This record gives sequence, structure tokens and C-alpha cells, in this order.
Amino acid sequence: MSIFKKILVPIDGSDTAKKAMAMALQMAASDKAEVRLIHAIDELSYLNAHEYSAELVKYAREHGHKILQDGLSAIHTLGVKGDIKLIDFAGQRLGDTVADEARLWGADLVVLGTHGRRGVGRLLLGSGAEQVIRLAPVPVLIVRST
Repeated sequence: MSIFKKILVPIDGSDTAKKAMAMALQMAASDKAEVRLIHAIDELSYLNAHEYSAELVKYAREHGHKILQDGLSAIHTLGVKGDIKLIDFAGQRLGDTVADEARLWGADLVVLGTHGRRGVGRLLLGSGAEQVIRLAPVPVLIVRST
């Protein structure tokens, strides 16, 4: 019997996120756990950075829905109990968004892909995985891209 019954998986459509999702779904299938796939959109970043922000936000939501629908297909294919959720996090850090969702949903594990950036790349782009590790109220399983 597994100690993880509710697995939260943030996905962004990247190969790394797909790898993390596949691992989470395998765990869920073998342990009869439930999975929630989430995709977060920072609407404020579109509003502040672009002249045609309403169109970009609409595109980001459509793209997010597609990513989640693809994930839902994978959930159904494996016969895993699960659902999807699109989150508008309006300027909040990704780590806070994931931690909040883990608390609200009652997750007992977060499975997250990471690109494993180091040096200047990590400094300039930040580390979403590091934020999640620091802020999540539950254990975090990191799946590396390589």
C-alpha cells in the first residue's frame, strides 16, 4: 500500500513535464492513487509585457487547455483516477501557486519536471522547481530532463 494517494503534477507541455507526468501516472496506476494535472497562467505577465495582451491571454488559456486535455487523455488511457485544472495565478510565484493547490486539493505528493539549469541560466531564469521544493507542504519528487 502506497503512502501517496493524491499526486499533484504541474505541467507546461515541455518534454520534461511530460516525463514527470508519465512517472506520476505510473505511480498512480500501480498504487491506485489519484492524479491532478495543473497548468498555471500568469495573466499579469501578459498584461504588462504586450500591447495585444487580451489576445495573448486568450491564446495562453487555449494552449493551457490543450496541454491539460492531452494529459487527461493519458490519464484515461491508463485508467487512472484523475482530473485537470487550469489556474490563473495573476502575478503569484509558481512555487506559491503549486503549494496553494497542493494544500487546497489535499495532495500528499507533488511530481515536477525540472530542466536542471545551472549557473547563469538558473540565475536569469530562476528555478521554478526550487521554489516548489521550498514552498510545497508535501514531499516533492523531481524528475530531471536527462
